[in-house]
Amino acid sequence: MRFETQLDTLVFAILIAGFMPMICAVIAKWGAQGYDNHNPRAWMAHQEGFRARANAAQQNCFEAFPFFAVGVMLASLGGADGDLLESVGWFFVAMRVAYIACYVTDKATLRSVFWALGYAAVIYLYVLALY
Repeated sequence: MRFETQLDTLVFAILIAGFMPMICAVIAKWGAQGYDNHNPRAWMAHQEGFRARANAAQQNCFEAFPFFAVGVMLASLGGADGDLLESVGWFFVAMRVAYIACYVTDKATLRSVFWALGYAAVIYLYVLALY
């Protein structure tokens, strides 16, 4: 029963990570003047400041998601300890939330720290899958 609960929370962590690009898109577009829904990518290419950074965070979230989701699945299939797997999964999600916040608010050094910690968590998932 405990494993099923952990699996449910890991699925929820993957779901949240999957929604992060859309959250970044909302941040980039919310309240914008002249937003063109007919050609949103061209409109976005001309944005600056927090809107451009939110769009860059969106792209990075799309890049990070498959590596994370597959890592969770492989570690789970590899028999990794459920409590540890759950902790690492939620740590990744927390690091991504912090990463997005730092990206949007232009805290470049701190953003890089959170990116590296999240990436390390994903690599650890693969280590768990192997051992």
